[in-house]
Amino acid sequence: MSKHPNNPNDELPDEEHSHTEEISKSQRKRDMHALQAMGQKLVELPKEQFEKITLEESLYDAIVAARDIRQHGARKRQLQYIGKVMRSIDARPIKEQLETLQGHSSQATQALHNTERWRDRLIQEGDHALEELVKQYQDADRQYLRQLVRNAQKETLTNKAPKSARALFRYLRELLG
Repeated sequence: MSKHPNNPNDELPDEEHSHTEEISKSQRKRDMHALQAMGQKLVELPKEQFEKITLEESLYDAIVAARDIRQHGARKRQLQYIGKVMRSIDARPIKEQLETLQGHSSQATQALHNTERWRDRLIQEGDHALEELVKQYQDADRQYLRQLVRNAQKETLTNKAPKSARALFRYLRELLG
């Protein structure tokens, strides 16, 4: 059977093979830059957080080397190399570990802000805020808190070092947990 360009009986190419998902060059570049950015986040992590992440040896070595590089050009080349290494491995587990770490740090930041708000409220509002705090946290030592608050208020009025405000913050941080 001969094939004519307009003959509807000609065999059509198999649809699955003709529509194989080819990733565009632009998409490959975006993916490559995303991996490189993830590598940069790994390089910039504090040491104690970095040590918690499980990495393949080649990637771990590349990141450790990048952490020691101070020259901009050399660091940029090392980050590109890290991106290249990451293209050859499955980066999803690394991304999940990073997100978990960032989630923990955002929770810690929220807890810090909550503690600061309570400290500031206690110093500004005094006994009213103290009563509210004691209602929410029954373990709170009311007398010790009242003493810290009054001392912190005196320090604020006399422009002294905020020694009691710091002690109040430390106590609240432990109390709010």
